[in-house]
Amino acid sequence: MKIPFVDLKAQHQSIREEIHLAIQGVLEESAFILGPRLETFENDFAKFCNAPYCAGVGSGTDALYLALKAMGVGPGDEVVTVAHTYIATTEAISFTGAKPVFVDVEPDSMLMDVGKIESAITRKTKAILPVHLYGQICDMDRILAIARKHRLQILEDCAQGHAAEFNGKRSPICPVAAFSFYPGKNLGAYGDAGAVVAHNRKIHEYILQQRDHGRPRGAKYKHAHLGFGFRMDTLQAAILHAKLCYLEDWTEKRRQHAAHYTRRLKGVVTTPVELPGRRHVWHIYPVRTKKRDDLRKHLEAAGVSANIHYPIPVHLQPAYRFLKKRRGSLPVTERCAKELLSLPMYPDLTEAQVDYICDRVIEFFRE
Repeated sequence: MKIPFVDLKAQHQSIREEIHLAIQGVLEESAFILGPRLETFENDFAKFCNAPYCAGVGSGTDALYLALKAMGVGPGDEVVTVAHTYIATTEAISFTGAKPVFVDVEPDSMLMDVGKIESAITRKTKAILPVHLYGQICDMDRILAIARKHRLQILEDCAQGHAAEFNGKRSPICPVAAFSFYPGKNLGAYGDAGAVVAHNRKIHEYILQQRDHGRPRGAKYKHAHLGFGFRMDTLQAAILHAKLCYLEDWTEKRRQHAAHYTRRLKGVVTTPVELPGRRHVWHIYPVRTKKRDDLRKHLEAAGVSANIHYPIPVHLQPAYRFLKKRRGSLPVTERCAKELLSLPMYPDLTEAQVDYICDRVIEFFRE
């Protein structure tokens, strides 16, 4: 049996007609940049997130960067975040001229260890950037309390958290959150795309201008600020809108697959947890074992594609050598990099496929 890590073809086949109609509509209208279909998606995704504002941008990295700029983060500032994430999180901080300051993650959830945040705060700290990794929201009550105490802003990295909930609330829990619609995400485009979802109107208006070369809405040749060409293509907006109505169903299927994995594999490997008060949306299902690399080879030989998120922590990346972070400075993060293996996870997995994967994992440890 061949089981890919993510099967985008299977998803496309299941909604093929809707996608083709959406694309054909954009082609016939020929409104490819900032067209009405983008505004329709922005309005509906904002409603999905229970927020008043959404601005579509070119990628998740664009969303993080523009949101940080809108919050006033710039040269000389520091932003507290984690190194157990994709590098885009910290790239966005660095692009503003600010410095990422890393705290470790919790060993059970792999989310930001809130107990370590305050010791990382200095006079230069401007914001906290929690990453809702794998599809589970960080402890936002405690993070909000710390932010209020130290008068800091918060930007939520929701690149993996579409439809995730914390105490019944969806992100953004705080005034602003950044989303990615990279093709493999829970809600994925057919190329790069992202969005900034906000409760703050000033931040929203700033994003709208900055994504379009600093132009106020309705102005063609008037530029209030120096901005960027960070717009979401209308084709991507139409595709995302066609897929949005399926997101809840896809999320429940992911949750069913995760429960199935956990039932079969608990006690065989260290399985991930869903924390109290959370709705985990399982963008990734990572298991932990000291025999990770051998297990991966065993699965690959059996036709199962597994992945590692993330093999080199951000603080040890060559690009961040200038921060002079030593190996061992974030012990839990570094252990995650050595022990975590992500199993296939997507809505179109079948029960038989999940059982086959579990059988192969159990087989490996028996041998």
